[in-house]
Amino acid sequence: MNILKEKLKQGKTIIGAHITLNDPAIADIMGRIGNDFIWVDTEHSAIDYATLQSMLIGVSANGTATLVRVPWTDMTHVKRVLEQGPNAVIFPYVETPEDADRLMKACIFPPIGTRGFGPVRALNYGLMNVDDFADGLIENVARFIQIESKKGIENLPEILKNPYIDGFVLGPNDLAASIGKLNRVFDPEVQALIDDCIKMVHDAGKPVGVSTGSTDPNVLQFWYDKGCDIISAGADYDHIREGALRECNTLREITSKPRPAEKNRAFIADFAK
Repeated sequence: MNILKEKLKQGKTIIGAHITLNDPAIADIMGRIGNDFIWVDTEHSAIDYATLQSMLIGVSANGTATLVRVPWTDMTHVKRVLEQGPNAVIFPYVETPEDADRLMKACIFPPIGTRGFGPVRALNYGLMNVDDFADGLIENVARFIQIESKKGIENLPEILKNPYIDGFVLGPNDLAASIGKLNRVFDPEVQALIDDCIKMVHDAGKPVGVSTGSTDPNVLQFWYDKGCDIISAGADYDHIREGALRECNTLREITSKPRPAEKNRAFIADFAK
């Protein structure tokens, strides 16, 4: 059983963080933090296939699950990502049951799906039995879709009929943009659509979550209280920016004042104890 699916089926909330910068060392760092998963974004980032493979190796070596967001319609990209063996894939901006069906089939071998056979890291470089790999594929890879438009929510009752979708993730900003309210995630009309989405997914017995760039504890608490089973928050550049800003501001404050010699001597004396 896929570790993310298992936790969700046990009723646990799974948490993660986003990677968008194309340095494998970042994946190594993020994989050590303690999240349930690391979301590696290949939709909006400059991450290429070789970098992605290094990131998947780095994250998983630290015992953390990997989730890759793929560009929506590029089936060749989906195939190449799957061959690298992530624990989960997520498809953005799914709006119709036809979209959902096509994307799920791209993850599954015939006769159910349309995925071509050629796994590399996914097959442990040939160390795994091919029959075991193929037989367990549906259960061993988690498949998520993002609901990011009003049209997607309107079509959600039909999308939910697809048995191969393991979970749903809201994209609040794109959802707001779809009704002309970009960056107004907490607008009542946007929140009403989100409430509808969460209720429909939960009524169907599926997990639903959110992808947010926020690292504000109040915002994250809001999404948890809203009923999200999957929370992916912040990004590598958020943490670098916030840490760098904090350090810069601290140093500016320190260096804007005269050096108090007596205070420094007191600090050294205290430190020596």
